[in-house]
Amino acid sequence: MTHPLHSSEFSRDPYPLLAALRERGPVQRIRTDNGRTTWVVTGWAAARAALADGRLSKDTGRFFADRPSNRNLAPAVSRTMLATDPPDHGRLRRLAMKAFTPAAVARLEPRIRELAAGPADALAAGLAARGTVDLIEEFAVPLPVAVISELLGVPERDRAAVRRWSNTLFAAGDPDAVVDRASHDLSDYMTELIAARRLAPGDDVLSGLIAARDEEERLTEPELASLAVLLVVAGHETTANLIGNGMLALLLDETLHAAVRDDPGLLPGAVEEFLRYDAPLTIATFRYATEPMELGGALIGPGDVVLVSPGAANRDPAQFPAPDALRLDRPAGHLSFGHGPHHCLGATLARLEGRIAFEVLLTRLPRLRLTEAGTDALIWRRTRLMRGLASLPVTAAAG
Repeated sequence: MTHPLHSSEFSRDPYPLLAALRERGPVQRIRTDNGRTTWVVTGWAAARAALADGRLSKDTGRFFADRPSNRNLAPAVSRTMLATDPPDHGRLRRLAMKAFTPAAVARLEPRIRELAAGPADALAAGLAARGTVDLIEEFAVPLPVAVISELLGVPERDRAAVRRWSNTLFAAGDPDAVVDRASHDLSDYMTELIAARRLAPGDDVLSGLIAARDEEERLTEPELASLAVLLVVAGHETTANLIGNGMLALLLDETLHAAVRDDPGLLPGAVEEFLRYDAPLTIATFRYATEPMELGGALIGPGDVVLVSPGAANRDPAQFPAPDALRLDRPAGHLSFGHGPHHCLGATLARLEGRIAFEVLLTRLPRLRLTEAGTDALIWRRTRLMRGLASLPVTAAAG
């Protein structure tokens, strides 16, 4: 069957389409816009199994080695840690993970709170001056951009450009040449930043990765650049979506909004439910089968492409009763950070940023609400992988 994964309807609300696909079975073969066929995994059990199955490779370099292409993505973008298999993946992950241990992340909380104050002040000032502000532009994006930029040592003057290049990489509908150019701009920038940090090391993640390469000779120069690119992109894209999607859910549910506002102790559970209910990542990154395999009742051949959908799996009624409803009493189990060897190494940081962001917004701006246009004013990002708002206009209720 053909499935409109690239349609504006899918960007606006992918869940009815994913549910219809899941009803046919947890693993279904679809025909994409380019005429090729792809397996899409929408059932929770099958998705969890696929994410941990070593027979599904992420080595895109090997997959596309003999396939002609007109694309010109920078290697630092196309060959990140996400596009590697063991043992290289484990080696790269161990190096990067040092900066994202629970203890290391916990030490960041005071600074993240300081960084959240700036966007919150801008949001409050905008409401006072104009009556309406864009929660995405003023808060949901600037906060995680500031956090990951500080971790990597990206100067404030460069952050807007880094954000622009990153967003372009995920934009559906942009010409390939535009995406390719953005990949090289971002790669070149991070390469230059690495060179600057090598000359003048700082107390940041990038300096730590450089030291690990220079002293232990475990990172090649291309690996260092690709890790830097991955951290700066993955370090803010999904967190911005978590904040935007979660705030929209609260603004659409007055009872839930009031409950979480009045009891901050509910926030950790609320963050988990936001991640499940409207996952920042609808479709996980590229995988392909290296040998014949069975998955969710489907027989997948070697070389077949397999796309796992955390967004669909998180709403599988076989795993989550009443999956289309927000409930703060659900047990853990969502797949928004993946599962298995590629489980998101920044998950602890994303959870902390999300909790602080919601706490700051609910405390500083307790009367936030959607504008009169309501959901009609929402603009969703046109991207198949990511699930996030490009614009969330809000105002403040009187009182």
